[in-house]
Amino acid sequence: MFKKKAKEPKVKKVRFKTFRDAYSVTKSVKPWIGAGIFGVFAITWSIGISTGLVVGHPIYLGFVSLPVAALAAMFFFTRIAASAAYVSIEGQIGAGASVLMAIRKGWVTTPAVAVTKNQDMVHRSIGRAGIVITGEGTQAVRMMLQDERKRSERFAPGVPVTEVYVGDGPGQVPLRKLQKHLTKLPKKLSAHQMREVRARFKAVGGMSIPIPKGPMPKGVRIPKR
Repeated sequence: MFKKKAKEPKVKKVRFKTFRDAYSVTKSVKPWIGAGIFGVFAITWSIGISTGLVVGHPIYLGFVSLPVAALAAMFFFTRIAASAAYVSIEGQIGAGASVLMAIRKGWVTTPAVAVTKNQDMVHRSIGRAGIVITGEGTQAVRMMLQDERKRSERFAPGVPVTEVYVGDGPGQVPLRKLQKHLTKLPKKLSAHQMREVRARFKAVGGMSIPIPKGPMPKGVRIPKR
């Protein structure tokens, strides 16, 4: 008889460490974050206690408003932390790739499918909206986007290709809005078609770059090589 293998203990993630890291990054960008969190907590709790004094139940409403104040402080922190995370990586090499690869669901991003010696680079993302090629760097990246578009259309003819240029200028998408921009693109591929596209590009890959730490039309067939 075969002996049953002992189950390996699951390693639980330390949530406090994640919060601590997020707080450290946020504090480096926004030093007032600690005072801000305390201020939101204190004001929210004070409103609850004051309301209790008015209605004659200060202890009860003070107790009830305590978790509400904690939630308000946490909500405030998450909003500020998200903004600080973008600021902390903005301007770094591969910042766009870092944001794209952080999208949790629906997209697979291959960073640096094209790179120049001036550190201009193009990333390729594949999702239900088709192929999205994202460029970051100088104006020269526009030509790189056109070259990558032709390459993508050659590998997967008929698949929608969208160009995105990361930046704060006209016709560009700011880094902090990059995730939202992709996730709001209209879906044009079925799940099966999307998997086909991903399989086709899987062998192509991209280049190895340091990623900063800190979001086919129906009936179209991909021809076989």
